[in-house]
Amino acid sequence: MTSIADSLADTLARQIASGAYKAGDKLPSLRELAQLHRYAKNTVVAAFELLVSRGLVEPRRGSGYFVLPQKQAARPVEEDAGSLGRAMDIVWLMREQLKTQPDAIAVGDGFPPVEWLADVRLDKYHPKVVRTGLGALFRYGSRFGYGPLRDHLVRKLADFGIGAEPRQIVLTHGANEAMDIVIRYFVPPGGKVLVDDPGYYPLFGKLKLAGAQMLAVPRLADGPDLDVLEQLLIAERPRLFFTQSLAHNPTGSDISPAKAFRVLQLAQKYDLLIVENDPLADFKPTALPRLSALDQLERTIYIGSFSKSFSAALRVGFIACGADLASDLADLKALIHVSSSEYSERTVDVILREGHYQRHLNRLQNRLGEATRNALKLFDAVDAEVFARSPQSLYVWAALPGVDDSLAFAKALLPRKIVMAPGRIFSVDSTQVSRWSRFNVGAMADPRFAKALRTALRRRGG
Repeated sequence: MTSIADSLADTLARQIASGAYKAGDKLPSLRELAQLHRYAKNTVVAAFELLVSRGLVEPRRGSGYFVLPQKQAARPVEEDAGSLGRAMDIVWLMREQLKTQPDAIAVGDGFPPVEWLADVRLDKYHPKVVRTGLGALFRYGSRFGYGPLRDHLVRKLADFGIGAEPRQIVLTHGANEAMDIVIRYFVPPGGKVLVDDPGYYPLFGKLKLAGAQMLAVPRLADGPDLDVLEQLLIAERPRLFFTQSLAHNPTGSDISPAKAFRVLQLAQKYDLLIVENDPLADFKPTALPRLSALDQLERTIYIGSFSKSFSAALRVGFIACGADLASDLADLKALIHVSSSEYSERTVDVILREGHYQRHLNRLQNRLGEATRNALKLFDAVDAEVFARSPQSLYVWAALPGVDDSLAFAKALLPRKIVMAPGRIFSVDSTQVSRWSRFNVGAMADPRFAKALRTALRRRGG
């Protein structure tokens, strides 16, 4: 039978192996561990002696126990390439997107460069957040979310032409939780759901987890393929269509006004509910056509977020929809998470109330416009095929000359510390070879990328 000392030693060994304690770190003291776990001090001493015998830690007289450098297993030469070969695994790719590699150029990244957001100094807002109501920060918030922020969102949505009341808005832990809640509410196992193809790969993962049947609607440069959309509506009778009208991920395309009207006509005709995800709203002019603005939340559910324009660490998003549905979704949110983070919501509310906010958005849009122009110039210079030419888009969907398999090309660039996002990742059928890749125009600004790209293409062309 495993002793308590053995179990404690195994726990600490796992923490060392995972990097929670690094070489040179001091382990918690005997007293701290004994009090934390309610162990006898002799038990903790025995656990430390076991770690010493395994060569994981060393005792230092009068100071405690310190982690020793660990021998690293030899890393297979093809580890990175093999990992990229698993890029069709949605959870793997999400883990890769969350990694921070200071020396790598994440040209396939989904977020704007950190320096674009650095002027939103989150540290300076804490005193103002506390002054908005210190007592409330120690309790769960409303099931709908922080009221003053929902009031702000009413005005923000009005700028987009979307009429809403506070009772029609539910705050969430980012746009991804918003999609999660909608899926839980509407999609039973085996339920049929329309999605953009190529489209937002975390959504595909959520739908697979829910046991849904995804129906692919090809994305064209001006929006969904209407012929395929109507054929699927007739043949399959799906209830929901998840789409991105503007700054589409991954293609960077925007829906045209004519196509937006036609999509809503089809939704009316075939009793379709449209879930419009708009995470890059702050990067786009407010006057561009949104399905939710044309429909006024009758057959649309609008999902927004502040992750791309403020900080992903805040995890603040929202759902805007009909009042009755909003109440149901707020109840579902309460059942799953009790409430969203009122501290984060108060922080966003304080930022929105500052005059600095609009200046920040203006800078964001100017930076994005310049980066998009430079990215398109580079693609034109290497004779790449560009899917859609929006004047300002965080993403460009492009096919490089002579590259028939973007996954294989991405592997070739890994030794140069260039991390791409091959097209098949964004396809409903991720087994299909794709010429296309998603490029982040902010990351493309690094001169090392242009140099590496030209070199790789030149070698490929012989």
